[in-house]
Amino acid sequence: MALIIKSNIRKVVRELDKEKAISSVADEVELELGKKAEDILREGIKRAKANGRRTLQARDL
Repeated sequence: MALIIKSNIRKVVRELDKEKAISSVADEVELELGKKAEDILREGIKRAKANGRRTLQARDL
C-alpha cells in the first residue's frame, strides 16, 4: 500500500532538519514509516469500532 511517498519524506526531513545534517533518506525509511502508519491506523480502527462508530476520527489515533 502506497500510503507513504519517499519524495514527501525527503521534503519533510529537509524542513525538520534545521542543521542540514541529513543529506539523504534510505529506502528502508519509507517501508518502516509505512508500517508504523498502518499500525496507527489499525489501532484507530479498533478504537472507533469499540466506541460504536463507523467514522475514524483523529482522537482514535
